[in-house]
Amino acid sequence: MEPAKASRRPATPQHRAELEVRWVQGFTKRKLGFVNNKTICYPCGNYVIFINFETKARTILRCKNGSVGAFAVNGNQGMIAFSDRQMEPTIYVYACPEPRKRAKLKGQAGLDYSLLAFSHTGSYLASYSSIPEFSLSIWDWSKKTLLCSQSQPGVDVTMMSFNPMSWHQLCLSSGTSVTLWNIERSDNEHLLKSKPVILPAQDGSTINEQNDFFCFIHGHDPYFGPVLPNSAVAGLVGDEAETFKPKDDTQPTVHPTVHCWTPTSDLYMGCEEGYFLKIGADTFKAITVHQKLSPDAKAKLRATFRSLSHYSEKSQDDERPEIQNVILFAMALHKDGLYAAGSDGVVRCYQVKGTQFQAEDCLEVEDPITNLIFSPDYSYLLVETEKGSLYIFNPNDNEDVILLLDASEGQFLGVDFVVPGSEHCVSVAESGELHIWQTENGACVSKVSLHVAATAMACSLSSHCVAVGTKRGYIFFINVADVKRPKVVHRVLVTEFPVQFLHYEQSGQFLIIGASDGCVFILNALPSTSFQVLGYIALCQAIIDLTSLYDVEKETSEIIVLFRDPDTKRAKLEVFSLPEKIISDNEECISERGMLKDQVIWKRTYDLDCPLSSVVKRKDTTVYGYDSHAPFICKYHFASKISWKDSPVLTSEKRIPSKQFGRAFLRLSPHGKWLASVAESGVLIIHDAATLDTLVHEHCHSYHEHGIRSMAFSLNGQLILVSGADGAIVLLKWKRISERKLRDAADFGNYLLSNLNNYIFQENRFLAKMPEWTTISGISSESSLFQSDSQTKFKKRSIVEIGEEDELFLLTQEKFSEATWVDQKTRKAIEEETAKFSGKRNEVKQGIKKLRKKIQEMMFENAKVPNIEKLDQQEFDLDIEEQERQQIESEKEVTRIRKDIELENLANAYLREIIKKDCWDAMSVKGRSVRGFHLSCEIQNYPMKERSHEELAFLKKILHMKKIEKADLKLRRDIVDFESHAPVTKEEGEKTEEGEKQDEEAIDALEGSLSSHFGADTSLLYSQMEMHTREEKINQIILLRDVIYNVKTAFNNEFDSVSRMKELEIARVKERNVRISEILKQLEIQEEIWEPTLTNNETPERDLIVLDSEIKVEKYLTPVQKAKEKIMSRINYKRRLAAMGDRARERGLMDMMNGVLEVKKEDILKLEIPPPPFAAKVESLWNEDEKKVYKEYEKKVKELNEEREKYRKIQETELRKLQSSVQETTQAFDEILNRLFEKKVKSEMIIYQEELKIANLLYSLLLDEELSTREAGLNHYLEKKRKEKMLTGDAVKVARAQVDAFREAYDIFVAEDKLMERGFRKEFSDVPTHHIDQLFKLYKRRPRALKTKVVHDTANPYGDRPGSVKAFQDAYVHLMKAIDEMDEFENKPEGIDYTVWERFCVSRRAKAESEQQIKHKALTLAEMQTFLQKRNEDDENSRKDIEQIFSELNILREMKMKFQLDLMVQFLFKQGQVELDGINLIPDYTDAILINRSIVEDLNSTIRAQGERKVASMVESKDFRKGIFQLEWDHKKIQMQIDDLNQKARDIQKLNVTKDRQLFLTVMNYDSRMNREVSVMEATLTYLDKVHKKNVQQQKKYANELEKQIDQKKVSNLKLSKEICEMLVSVSERRHIFETSDSEQLKQKIHKERYEDILQRQQLVELAKAQAQELSLLQAEVERLRLKTFPAFFNVQEY
Repeated sequence: MEPAKASRRPATPQHRAELEVRWVQGFTKRKLGFVNNKTICYPCGNYVIFINFETKARTILRCKNGSVGAFAVNGNQGMIAFSDRQMEPTIYVYACPEPRKRAKLKGQAGLDYSLLAFSHTGSYLASYSSIPEFSLSIWDWSKKTLLCSQSQPGVDVTMMSFNPMSWHQLCLSSGTSVTLWNIERSDNEHLLKSKPVILPAQDGSTINEQNDFFCFIHGHDPYFGPVLPNSAVAGLVGDEAETFKPKDDTQPTVHPTVHCWTPTSDLYMGCEEGYFLKIGADTFKAITVHQKLSPDAKAKLRATFRSLSHYSEKSQDDERPEIQNVILFAMALHKDGLYAAGSDGVVRCYQVKGTQFQAEDCLEVEDPITNLIFSPDYSYLLVETEKGSLYIFNPNDNEDVILLLDASEGQFLGVDFVVPGSEHCVSVAESGELHIWQTENGACVSKVSLHVAATAMACSLSSHCVAVGTKRGYIFFINVADVKRPKVVHRVLVTEFPVQFLHYEQSGQFLIIGASDGCVFILNALPSTSFQVLGYIALCQAIIDLTSLYDVEKETSEIIVLFRDPDTKRAKLEVFSLPEKIISDNEECISERGMLKDQVIWKRTYDLDCPLSSVVKRKDTTVYGYDSHAPFICKYHFASKISWKDSPVLTSEKRIPSKQFGRAFLRLSPHGKWLASVAESGVLIIHDAATLDTLVHEHCHSYHEHGIRSMAFSLNGQLILVSGADGAIVLLKWKRISERKLRDAADFGNYLLSNLNNYIFQENRFLAKMPEWTTISGISSESSLFQSDSQTKFKKRSIVEIGEEDELFLLTQEKFSEATWVDQKTRKAIEEETAKFSGKRNEVKQGIKKLRKKIQEMMFENAKVPNIEKLDQQEFDLDIEEQERQQIESEKEVTRIRKDIELENLANAYLREIIKKDCWDAMSVKGRSVRGFHLSCEIQNYPMKERSHEELAFLKKILHMKKIEKADLKLRRDIVDFESHAPVTKEEGEKTEEGEKQDEEAIDALEGSLSSHFGADTSLLYSQMEMHTREEKINQIILLRDVIYNVKTAFNNEFDSVSRMKELEIARVKERNVRISEILKQLEIQEEIWEPTLTNNETPERDLIVLDSEIKVEKYLTPVQKAKEKIMSRINYKRRLAAMGDRARERGLMDMMNGVLEVKKEDILKLEIPPPPFAAKVESLWNEDEKKVYKEYEKKVKELNEEREKYRKIQETELRKLQSSVQETTQAFDEILNRLFEKKVKSEMIIYQEELKIANLLYSLLLDEELSTREAGLNHYLEKKRKEKMLTGDAVKVARAQVDAFREAYDIFVAEDKLMERGFRKEFSDVPTHHIDQLFKLYKRRPRALKTKVVHDTANPYGDRPGSVKAFQDAYVHLMKAIDEMDEFENKPEGIDYTVWERFCVSRRAKAESEQQIKHKALTLAEMQTFLQKRNEDDENSRKDIEQIFSELNILREMKMKFQLDLMVQFLFKQGQVELDGINLIPDYTDAILINRSIVEDLNSTIRAQGERKVASMVESKDFRKGIFQLEWDHKKIQMQIDDLNQKARDIQKLNVTKDRQLFLTVMNYDSRMNREVSVMEATLTYLDKVHKKNVQQQKKYANELEKQIDQKKVSNLKLSKEICEMLVSVSERRHIFETSDSEQLKQKIHKERYEDILQRQQLVELAKAQAQELSLLQAEVERLRLKTFPAFFNVQEY
């Protein structure tokens, strides 16, 4: 590793030439730092760039082995470290600013280092490797040793930093976690210990972390068993069990983005959720720090606030809102506070107090800020933005902000030299930003942004103009004559596809443009022609490469275009010439639509033998191509003229292997003698174009970033410009090459430049006059493009009218739909063609109209003719070809759709088969149901699958084993419990039978189900009280499943019999319905017949069969099927014709006897006796014979009617019997079905009982497995802790031994030091005593210790960091210097000899060195004791963990034993037999006990016997009393029969014999007599009905006549009412006239009437007064008489 200015290679014959790096330019990628107070550095590609921001001086350091990987800077010590990117990478440490290699560190990383970090003090370096190790390593780079390393697999760290206050602490953060590492040291031993930080949740709340491996409740549920941790439930045993958490219990935490250390060893941290966090050094918890809002809720601005944002310049005085949830990406601590910045692009100073902070805005830039770094003296703050721009400013000063790097938003797309190439070069980025660089030192001269996505760039040779192509097909032309102020002078839209290639032809006259759609456009490269588009060539293939060749001598230009043949996958070349005629006479060389004519450009095509990725051509018809499949350079020779004898495919004459890999391209030097090949490997190789020998081999860029992207030669060949995808631009210069080769290149460049000088001078003058292109000028010029092809006139940009912000807005917005040059040409050609052929066009239109009218008339006439003469609609189509084409297309579409439908049907059929196979074919018993005839009840059977052979074999094995166990148990019981059997009496036998029934009930109760009563054998099941082992439970589950299978099988058998019974019943009902339908038809009764059918659930096979009636669409038939159907229809038609031959016998029988030979009985209802012919005459005209005949006719009719009635009654009786029979049989089946339903309910109950047993057994097995898993997990954890205990114990022993040994050595060293002091007088015993005292005082004197100058106004927040190795070394050096000063001869006391003084100085120096070593050893001993104490603490923690695990194991074993003994038993109780007082659904049996069953059974048998005796006596008395009651009822019954018979006898005696009763007794054929009477009555009724109908009709006629009269009266009434109204009007008028004419008489009459009223009223008043007086007198007289007649009683209370 060395500076890039010296690329040292031995001058071998293969490498005679050599290149050197002149400068490197590029932008940073968040890896930078201060080397000292004025210099920063950052990696770029394969280089490290150093920039002094005061002097702008640049130096570079090159990485030999490729790209720079991880990077770190220590500004306090002036050190940098970086790693290379290769297999087994190496870390290099350099001292700066002049790079000097200090160390080369080789670690265990296999692929790459992701992070490097220096400690703030000391020579320590931390590295973190990525995949696959993920290892953290600590290095001592001064000693080039690895101190310690620790791996954490799978953790990808994004940020790493040392604690500035102590190098023993390290923080590593990733996108999801933060970890603090402590580096513990004991002498030369180092150890890494990690502690994760508990982060808050995404909502900012604090998360309480608990160890779920031990934190669980040791509870016990009597039903569900013990409560276990989640890891045991999940079945985890290993290391995953310790950290396992269910997904629902995990809470997402914040995502850290940046962190910063504080002087108190706390950490500030930012996160993606926008929170500002603080991590405590002792708690290892992150808490949220909230903003203390100001009263006005506005952000504070510092006095030194500066804004570089484009949007804030318009109103800096506007009030700024306070910060809310800004995502922090960068932090830097200062004495004034914490400087932080993030997504909003504002640098703020945070003042943190407790859990609140206040912020002040310091700087604002446009882009988000990703890095903040203070200089070592904390004077300047370096700000890095997201896209890589660098700003430097002093936060506490009003100095201007220094823009150190103005980065582009994308990678560099291309580079090129500005003619002549000795002063400036140009680069363009993907974002459209164009930079101009000085070729001397690489300084950025200026920058211009196009605000569009660029795709290609090229520099003109005839002017100082740069062409840039974009994705939207635009070509921008930039004037770079004034390099400090470049400007866009023109823009042209040539195509709507992205521009892929831009290439200036060497003569400087043509600009060749290659688009992604395969079109090549030729433009005039001279600005004086306004970059006129000369034409285009359509290749219809994607262009792979494009180059040109200019023959200076012949002054001809050739364009070579490389593309790939899609059929052969081989390369293909299109070569065409560009004569000067296309400039001078352009209209003659292009077609109307702008395409260059083939005869003008002389187009040739060459097929090559292999696929190529790039191609170049020399003047001697030699073509070089780079193989895209293999790293070879192929050489081809083109003939000047192509003849038919030439091979259709050109083969390469020579293939040179290349050491490059990846996609490559070739470039030819301007003089054509050097061939450069560059590839994604990042290597530049220059060959001799004639011999293809390698001249130079230079590694410019890294293959990790896809190597070199573009390269360019200067015009004189002295400089080479290379850019890569790693963001770096490298300028190379020839360092060693033969003078002849260099002179040839320079001479050609000068010759070419001399030819171009005239163009350059003239075109630059015209270019300078061209105004700057703006959006408004582009719009105005766009309108003029459609009018003429003259030169475009631009408007001057007005600074007053359009500001920078408005122009930025206009450039970045969609304005209008602009037409491309091709579209304009096409439109113009169409307009010319339209104007030229307008007359002919009108004639054609008129002819078409006439033809259309004639065809319409023909169609109208065709519609009127008969169908046989009509023509089809298609016959009137004139365009038969179009019709056929549409028909073919429709057939293709129909075929495609049919194929899709067939594939879909095939997929559905496959799915159907899969479902049928799994759900139907696999079932041995198909699922079906039976439904009642009259009930809504529907019963389903049990669908069952066939049991596999493995299941049957396992069941057979278990049954065989159970039989053996049962036989063995019975034999042992017989041997042990052998007793003699006494004879059993009858009563005891009855009791034994009853006891057996009770035992059976008790067994059912203990078994927990009634499956033994429903076709299942439960004798081989295990007892519920005896299942303790896992094997017994598994066997019991298998046996219970067999029981369920047997119960289902038994029910299915009965279900099948009922189903068959229903089918038989349906068949019988159908038979009866046939007869019922015949009867109803004969009786002519319209009644619906009930037809029972089977539903789809009863016959599920129907769902698998698709009937023709279910298909609603027309069936598609293939041609073969259609032909077959046609043949079959003909055959059937012939059969029908043959069957319909002459059948005279059948027709005669049908005509004469209605098709039968004899009259059936059921046809009697259809018989009719025809009346005699004379019946139509009047009866009075009949003769005697006719009367006799008529009487015989009536007799026959009467007899026929009697027979009809009799037959009708018989048929009705049969109909009722058949219907009642159907009703009875179906109801009987419904009863059977009802019983089956009851059995189904009981079967379901039994199955649920057995399944409950299985569920309990499975749960017990699961709980047993969880307990075993928990025990295994604890054992695994115990074993792990035991190993840790052994390691910690060994570590304690080793540390204690080291401490003891070091303490012993320290004690010896102290003792030696004391002996040295004590032996001073002995050593100088030859010196006088008074001199010895003076020397001893000097011996004890020590110089003053080195005191660090504390600058009180320093901005360093961390202050002095004592205890560092550097401080100790500085103190030791200061002490030695001070002792050297004290050892000078001038400080010698008087009288001391020189030799004695020298001895004294040596002794004092040895004493001082001994004291320093004692101090150092004392510090080391204290550190080792601290290390030993921590190891003791670790050992004690391991011991406590082991004790806790043992306690957990003991508790778990107790649980497991209790669980195995405490069985879950299922009892079956009758309703009301056991009653428990409890509210809970699951009773609590904690206070219940189990006793021996025999005690309860004996007590129950005694109680039962006494109860039976009592019941027997009660039954006896009841039977006796019942006999008495029976005799009484018999006596009453006989008495009632006697009374009834006597009453009947009296009734017979008193019965009146009427005429009807006499006829009934005397007439033999009473029924026929009654029938005759009925017929007479019916005839009478018929006659009466006819008379009644006749009377009704007469009455209706009379009513109609009355209604007509009523209508007439209504009409006359209306007329009269109208007349009355008119008369009333006239009367009222006349009355009014009369009243008005006789008003005076009326008044007099009124006055007279009023006078009379007044007189009458006065007379009445007088009369009333007289009568009132008379009444008062009469009342007084009455009162007097009353008092006189009756005594008076007075009320005392009134007085």
